[in-house]
Amino acid sequence: MPSKKMMTSSELPKLALIDADVIVYRVAFASEEETEEICFARAKELIFEIVYTELNCDDYKAYLTGAGNFRYMVAKTAPYKGNRKDIARPKHYEALRAYLQRLGAEVIEGQEADDAIATKATEGNYWIVSIDKDFDQVPGWHYNFVKKEKYYVTEEQGIRSFYTQILTGDRVDNIIGLKGIGPVKAEKILQDCTTEREHYDACVKAYDGDIERVTENGVLLWLRRHPNQLWLPPLPLQDSTGQSGTLRDLANTDSVTQAPKKSESKQE
Repeated sequence: MPSKKMMTSSELPKLALIDADVIVYRVAFASEEETEEICFARAKELIFEIVYTELNCDDYKAYLTGAGNFRYMVAKTAPYKGNRKDIARPKHYEALRAYLQRLGAEVIEGQEADDAIATKATEGNYWIVSIDKDFDQVPGWHYNFVKKEKYYVTEEQGIRSFYTQILTGDRVDNIIGLKGIGPVKAEKILQDCTTEREHYDACVKAYDGDIERVTENGVLLWLRRHPNQLWLPPLPLQDSTGQSGTLRDLANTDSVTQAPKKSESKQE
C-alpha cells in the first residue's frame, strides 16, 4: 500500500475544518504568562493565517469537544483517556474555548470534535486541519499547521492507518495495543494486505484470535463518517472499494451511550 504523500488536484478545497481542541491547547499553553486578550488575539491570528493565507480558503468551520463521549462506555481493557485525569489544563483554557465559540466554533456533544470533522469531511471536498495523526484514517485533503504539511490520504492509505492503530493502540487516549508493536512492526504485519478484510484478519491473527480486543480498539479508534456510526468488522468478502457491500457495517450507538459526568466532558 502506498505511503502518505502529496497529491495534485485541479480543485483544492475552499473550506477548512479546524480541530479547535488542538488550537485551544497549543495557544493557551503558549500564552500562560499573557493576558486573556493576547491569548485570544493569538488564536484568532493563527486561525486566520491557516485559513486565508496558508490554505487560501474562503471560509472555515471550527469544532470543539463538549459533553459526553460514547467511547467511555465502550472501553473495557483500560479507561478511555484515563491517563489524562491529572493533566493540568492551561490557565486560559475555558476562556479561550468561550472566545472561539463567539467566533462561531461548534461544540460537539456525545462524541468528539474529531468525529464531527470526519463526518463532514466525508460529505465533500474539505481541508482537515489538525496535528492529530488519528485523522490519517480519513480520506481527503489534510493540513498539519505545525509542520506546514499539506497532503492527501487515499481510501487505501486511510484503511492502513486505521488498522495500524488497532495494532499499536494510542497512548494519548489510553487505548492499549499489542505489547511491543509499534508502527514498524505493524507495517510488517499488514504489508501483504490489499483488502480491508485482509487487514482485519491480520489484526485478529496478531491478537491471537481475540476478536473482542480487536473490535474494542476498532470502535474506540474509528472516526465516524455518519451520525451515530459504530464500527464493526468488515464482511468476509469486503474490499477497500466496498464492492461486496457497504464499506463498513453501521450500527447505532444509542443502546450503549450515556453521557459521562460533566467532569469528563471537555477532555481534548
